[in-house]
This record gives sequence, structure tokens and C-alpha cells, in this order.
Amino acid sequence: MIRLLIVDDSALMRKLLGQIFDNEGDFEIEFARDGEEALKHVQSFRPDVVTLDIQMPGMDGLACLDQIMLEYPCPVVMVSSLTEEGAEETLAALNIGAVDYVAKPGGAISLGIDELAPSVVEKVRMAAAVRIRRSRRLAERVRMAHSALRLTSPPSSDQSSSNRGPARNFRPTGLVLIGASTGGPPALDAVLTELPADFPFPVIVAQHMPSTFTGPFSRRLDNICALTVTEVTQQTKLEAGHIYIAKGDTDIVISSRAGTLVATVAPSDPSYRWHPSVDRMVRSAMKHVPPADLVGVLMTGMGNDGAQSMAHLRAQGGYTIAESEETAVVWGMPGELVRLRGASEIRRVDEIGTSLRDLVR
Repeated sequence: MIRLLIVDDSALMRKLLGQIFDNEGDFEIEFARDGEEALKHVQSFRPDVVTLDIQMPGMDGLACLDQIMLEYPCPVVMVSSLTEEGAEETLAALNIGAVDYVAKPGGAISLGIDELAPSVVEKVRMAAAVRIRRSRRLAERVRMAHSALRLTSPPSSDQSSSNRGPARNFRPTGLVLIGASTGGPPALDAVLTELPADFPFPVIVAQHMPSTFTGPFSRRLDNICALTVTEVTQQTKLEAGHIYIAKGDTDIVISSRAGTLVATVAPSDPSYRWHPSVDRMVRSAMKHVPPADLVGVLMTGMGNDGAQSMAHLRAQGGYTIAESEETAVVWGMPGELVRLRGASEIRRVDEIGTSLRDLVR
């Protein structure tokens, strides 16, 4: 049985979420009405996973999450609204240590709960399998990993990671293509903040997110990165010194206009399960840039988006980096790339930025 604690100040939301998981048949469920009550249940019930509302009276979800990560670390899935304020709070929660989030249905909750059910069950099951280190919160672990792991860990013996050669002879038209999903925001923080202002390639990021989240996410990254970070909302020329974040709920497609590489927003293609689609981004780039001038990076995330396209990229002469199981919150996407023998190297999240710098220097 999976022990689940549902924390929400709405009696209706507690009831509806409880019914969803009770129908699954393998969940033991307890409920809390606010943050203070949640902390008592976490201490006594020791849940395998917590769903946590962000906006609650008294101790809100962010304060409660902070205490959980400090005192009783366990996987937490945030339940948030799709408003811009909800996006900011959710991004803060992910950096404090939440594993994932689900969006509350708009309008009448009782009418939208059926649409929410498959997603929330899938994310809670995935979160229940995540191991949260007791020593520090996720965001702090990611930020401190560079120094801590280098001091305590022997050199990696992962595929191709110990025999990587010198920088490749890329042409100026090269691109870095990064895909991420569950656990991606703090991991992207760790990677993208390592890139210097004179990084010679444009960097395009497909992070699975709703459209209301990618704008605040881009602005937050722009405040902490040396490179300029923008959300792609229209046809945009790709330039060195820039990081381009795909708009949520759409796909990002790389094309050429008058000999210039551009990123274009495309309606999400139903033949791809996740959006923005990493696979579609990579495949479109390969049509306009020689594979030998492309670097693909596949990071933490549930599912397999990006694995096949990046494996094909490597087979065609491109270079690929998979985040290691050691640091990935969910080793789904990068793990599938490794399984397909499509990773040129496997790196911990704290090493990926350095690898990119060395590779295209």
C-alpha cells in the first residue's frame, strides 16, 4: 500500500481527491486541513507521498513544504492554480523541494476532477517512488552538488563519461537542445547558471510545463543566468548568448528563414504525448543543422520524451549528454536514452554545465 497524505483547506477538494485514490485500491489515505495539521500527520503517519495545496489559511503550502523538507523529507506533489500567481508559487515550491505539481481544474472543481484524475494518479505514483535525501532540500542539494560530490565521489565510470575527448570542432551555427520534465526547474537552474555570457551557441529548452508557467519560469532564469533568457512566443531568431524557453502547451520547432535559424511556436502535435515536445524540437533541428553541430542534453523527467530523437542524433554524428541516475529526480527520459545506447556521456547535474562549456569552447 502507498501511504498518501492529502492536504487541502477545501473539504470538497479533500473528498474528491480521496475518492480518486480510494478507487485505485492500493492507497492508504489520511487528510489534513492546513499546514500545521499536515506537519503533525507527516510526523505520525509517515506518508510515502503528500499532495499539498499551496494557498491555505494560517501556514500556507510553501511554509509547510519548507518544514517538511527540513524535518521529515518525503516526496511532495503541489496542487496549484494555473494563474500567473499560482505559477510563481509553484516554481518556488519546486525549488524548495517539491517533486512535481498538478493544476487544479478551472471552474467547478466537481466537474473538472475527472479530467484531473489520470494525471494526479500518475504523478503521485511516480512521486511515491522518488527517494528524497534527508540531508538537504532538493534545491539546496542541486546547488551544493558540485562541491559536495567532487569531494566525496570517485570519478564516474558511466558510459563514455571517463573517456570524453577534447572539444569538438563545431561550426558557429551549432545549437544546444535541452529537454527536461519532472524535477527539471531546479536542475535547469544548476546547468544554465554555469554557462558564461560568451557561450557560443544558442540554447533551446523544452521543459514540460503549462503555458502559464513558462513565462514566469523564463523571467526567473533570466534573473540568475549570465545568458539572456526569453520565452519563445513568436518566430524568434536564434542568437549566441541567449537561452530560449519553449512556450508551454505548444511545441517549439527549429527552422531556417533566409539562411538564419529561427525558433517557431507550433500548436502541440497530438502524435507527441508531452509538450513542449523534446522529440519534435530535436527532429526539427536536425532538418536544418548538421547533426555534427548539435548537442542534445536529456535531463530528469518521467516518460521517454526526447530519448529516441537524441539516440538518432547521436547515431547521425551528434553529441548527447544524459543526466545520471544519481542526481535525476526521475530517471525516465535520460534513463531511456542510456538504454537506447544514445548517450555520448552520462553526467551528474552538477557536471553538465561544465561539460557543455568544455565541449564547445
